Amino acid sequence: MIVDSEMIGRAQSSLRTSFIADALAMPVHWYYRTMDIQRAFDGGIQKFEAAPQFHPSSIMSLHSTSSGGRQSSRNAPAPKIVGEVILKGKAQHWDVPNVHYHQGMAAGENTLNAQCTRVLMRSMIANEHAYDKEAFVADYIAFMTAGTPLHNDTYAESYHRGFFANYVQGRAPLKCAMKTHDTASIGGLVTLAPLVFRLKLSGADISDIQVSCREHIALTHPDEELMRVSDRYVILLCSLMDNPDEDNLKILLAAAGKQHKSFDVAGLVKRDLPDQQVVGHIFSSACYISDSWPVVLYLAYKYRNEPFKGLLANTNLGGDNVHRGMVLGAIFGLLTNDIASQWFEKLVEHEAIGNEIDALISAAISPK
Repeated sequence: MIVDSEMIGRAQSSLRTSFIADALAMPVHWYYRTMDIQRAFDGGIQKFEAAPQFHPSSIMSLHSTSSGGRQSSRNAPAPKIVGEVILKGKAQHWDVPNVHYHQGMAAGENTLNAQCTRVLMRSMIANEHAYDKEAFVADYIAFMTAGTPLHNDTYAESYHRGFFANYVQGRAPLKCAMKTHDTASIGGLVTLAPLVFRLKLSGADISDIQVSCREHIALTHPDEELMRVSDRYVILLCSLMDNPDEDNLKILLAAAGKQHKSFDVAGLVKRDLPDQQVVGHIFSSACYISDSWPVVLYLAYKYRNEPFKGLLANTNLGGDNVHRGMVLGAIFGLLTNDIASQWFEKLVEHEAIGNEIDALISAAISPK
């Protein structure tokens, strides 16, 4: 495969835009009433904002601090994962109603899953092989359990808590993934874009990239439905790297949904419904992949020529907008560098993230 400067630039733009999308949505992550977003931010989110202290939809106090999923009075006493194993110094925020999931985070700061994407990038940069799942898991464990926290987030999704609940019980690190009610969620796709680009730029075939992404997902999100969506996402990212024209772009976005309950994204966009009717009525704004993947494709198709408007729409639709945003941002960043060029340097950690992205691309294209 011939790698040109434009392909490299698209990969860099994609990764930068995904971090922008994450930080943009962070202040209203898991707001499930769009009117609450409008109340908290006059006119909705239009730029990077800090997380408010009050979260009208927060149910963090109902989530288990000892495992994945929700709390249960039937559970036997278990070691506290939140506060003792991960999220050290953050446990006190979990038992208070309406505390923001990203309590205390500043405007332009990235959430935990975005930080885990950086862990994967650094792991691939440090390893002479394109991807080593054992090296990644070791780096992930070290990052999450550091004595002095290496990130500023307050909340860890169910998959993190389930993983470390198994880990402290002595399960082998590669076998610590826990399946819960929300394993098949859009958050499972968040770390895939750098893995796809690292392998694609190194000359790997799409089928091999799909296998590697499935193996990576299985480390934290062991779910076949999610892996089938991963296969479509890999095809879409790899195809967009080749800079398709407008007609082929629409074909690719439509094809990405065809195997997902025969979702007709072009037909849905043609109906010209308000976004809040599509996201919140036709599809849930929650994390479940059965709804979140069609939402990503809908927003990508509708806003393909106005990508920043699409990221704002995703943000102000609430729900799991952060993780949808990282996937949507990766798609939009392959279409244009405009978002990255205007917003990336406003991220709190833009310099470190930019260096990691550049080093990852450099490692991919360097002669072996």
